[in-house]
Amino acid sequence: MPAVRITLIGAGTIGLSFAALHLGTLEEAELVIYDTRPDIERYIHETLPGYFGGSSSGKDTVSSFISSGRLRIISQLDDAVRNSHIVQEQGPENVPFKQKLWPEIEKHAPPECLFWSSTSGIPASVQSVDMRSPSRLLVVHPYNPPHLMPLIEIVPSPITEARLVEETVEFWKKLGRQPVVLKKEVTGFVANRLAFALLREAVHLVNEGVVSAQELDEVVESSMGPRWAVTGPFKSYHMGGGAGGMGGLLKNIGGTIQACWDDAGMLKMGDGWEKTILQQTTEAYGDVKRDDLEKRDEMTKQVLSAKSRVRARDGSER
Repeated sequence: MPAVRITLIGAGTIGLSFAALHLGTLEEAELVIYDTRPDIERYIHETLPGYFGGSSSGKDTVSSFISSGRLRIISQLDDAVRNSHIVQEQGPENVPFKQKLWPEIEKHAPPECLFWSSTSGIPASVQSVDMRSPSRLLVVHPYNPPHLMPLIEIVPSPITEARLVEETVEFWKKLGRQPVVLKKEVTGFVANRLAFALLREAVHLVNEGVVSAQELDEVVESSMGPRWAVTGPFKSYHMGGGAGGMGGLLKNIGGTIQACWDDAGMLKMGDGWEKTILQQTTEAYGDVKRDDLEKRDEMTKQVLSAKSRVRARDGSER
């Protein structure tokens, strides 16, 4: 892949994870990070090495990126985007913020520059209302942490140019990612909506005293977690129906499925359940430490590696 200049707007967890992905995958990439936090340089020097192993080797890697000019930290937005091929935004999940930001980016970035938002749920059509050319913007939504997870949800607005969608898909395929183009905008997109549906039921079960937060995690980690790493819910249940497939499964346990749906907890933020969940989660796991993230990442790498080896052996693409 030829040299590409990428500007990352926002250096939070997702932003730095993308920084690690781009720097570690694109040998000729030149990366600019723009963030308004006053300690941004110290923060990047302290935090980014963790995505490259966290040891002294990680620090050496980041230092080499900076000394070679492949990684730069720029404090002015106009300078940060001026010569970019791609601008990728990971700012706050705040509609007014994004609506104000994109016209400023558009004003200073080259006309052929790709505009991507890695928002968790705000559609491109909402973000782009004040842009001169709103058809330039599309959502590129990762699954956390994006330096490891293959999924990239690409969500164009109804007026996003098809050419830009194609270019974006091609970019992520070359990075070894699995881009999925959503056919219409929906709040939260697909992966988050599925995850939040499970979270809602998990909160309901804990709040009702059926299991503790830690026990619920153990249930997921020892059942559907490993299963869904291999087969998604439709394929999984289709296979679970035996010779009858999904139709056989619905015939056999459709009543139980419907009963569970009918019994699903209807939760709202602020109803009081948060105290129980926060207390149990904190008691079970304590404060999140860098070691916790590194262990999670290492296990995730092993799962993805095993999955890749089996698919390569069988000659299957997915």
